[in-house]
Amino acid sequence: MQCPYCGKDQDKVVDTRSRNNGRVIRRRRLCIHCGRRFVTIEEIEDKTLAVIKSDNRREPFDRRKLLHGIQIACSKRPVSIDQIEKLVERIESDIENEFVREIESRRIGEMVIRHLRALDEVAYVRFASVYRNFKDKEEFMRELNQLESE
Repeated sequence: MQCPYCGKDQDKVVDTRSRNNGRVIRRRRLCIHCGRRFVTIEEIEDKTLAVIKSDNRREPFDRRKLLHGIQIACSKRPVSIDQIEKLVERIESDIENEFVREIESRRIGEMVIRHLRALDEVAYVRFASVYRNFKDKEEFMRELNQLESE
């Protein structure tokens, strides 16, 4: 593996952990040349999942896009990166359990909203405001009032 800091390809694995029922392996590595540590992630790519966008375009599922959207909603909130990673894993698992080759982006968004709501209410409202594209403050207030009543 090439070191992201010095570019050399001499490293040793310091720690290995599996996640997502053994489908993902996270390895912590130490560069022999510069002595810095970095992490690599290996995962199985056994099926291609297509996401159906609102305009009926199809694009490959991208875990990084999902992770990035959730990270933005959780920024400056007391939510750790491990909690976010686990949330993404749960959503991926939910999708895999449905045994589908295609899924609407709307359904993925609803899964994110459901999981975020349980994790952090502010992150939930942030994500929902972008995802549901509130038109005015009344729609935003209705969502907040609904959250408050529950």
